[in-house]
Amino acid sequence: MKMPKVIAEIGCNHKGDMAIAKEMIMVAASFCKADVVKFQKRNPRELLTDEQYNAPHPNPMHSYGDTYGAHREFLEFSPEQHRTLQAWCEEFGTEYSTSVWDLTSAKEIAPLQPNLIKIPSACNLHFDMLGYLCENFGGEIHLSFGMTTHEEEEQVVAFFESKGRAGDVVLYSCTSGYPVAFEDICLLEISRLKTAFGERVKEIGFSGHHLGIAADVAAITLGASWVERHFTLDRTWKGTDHAASLEPDGLRRLVRDIRHVAAAIEYKETELLDVEKVQREKLKWRPRA
Repeated sequence: MKMPKVIAEIGCNHKGDMAIAKEMIMVAASFCKADVVKFQKRNPRELLTDEQYNAPHPNPMHSYGDTYGAHREFLEFSPEQHRTLQAWCEEFGTEYSTSVWDLTSAKEIAPLQPNLIKIPSACNLHFDMLGYLCENFGGEIHLSFGMTTHEEEEQVVAFFESKGRAGDVVLYSCTSGYPVAFEDICLLEISRLKTAFGERVKEIGFSGHHLGIAADVAAITLGASWVERHFTLDRTWKGTDHAASLEPDGLRRLVRDIRHVAAAIEYKETELLDVEKVQREKLKWRPRA
């Protein structure tokens, strides 16, 4: 099988600190061996209503501002800072990417020309933004299907087909929760998406917000070509995403196990492998002549 790729989503787990972001890139690339490091880009004034912007954070202990809008602004990096993040990813030997949550963010990130841009589940019906990327971004467009009906899934795929870009689309099976209980991961959704859309888009992936790494390994056995997990240096840090994130050793083991299992998903090339022939001579019982 094609070797699946692992995305370490830093998201906003950098706490608005470029030094922490750089350390996270270095650890994800050098220690964990992740294929892609991904951030998030939002324009809070565009994304939020005035009421949402000026409301207090729903979980004040995790807030970086007096209002939810101020909290979101604190965690944002500028386009110039994203260009620096991209350079650091190149320096440490991994790919840079980001999720975009609104049209302004899409316009700011597309000129960086990463290999892929991600659309989060929350924004997968933002057709103005999707249309802009179809027309102005030549890389892959990855898109999660959390909290999305089957009818909406069809609308999204048909939209990309109408733009002639479905061949660049990777769809992700996803349950939107932080963290998600194992019984709500619903891994067989990967099989459903492959049946429904596997011939219409480029690939199917899996984006998880659960605990541990067992489900991710199972996801590749069902055909997921991409696995995305949130990444943090410390799950006890301030911020709501850390609890559903993997720490460095967890991400390292995830990458290792996915690559080992992917290498194992093969048929035997011959009836007897070379390694078996040696053991056959020593161990195999055969009728005496």
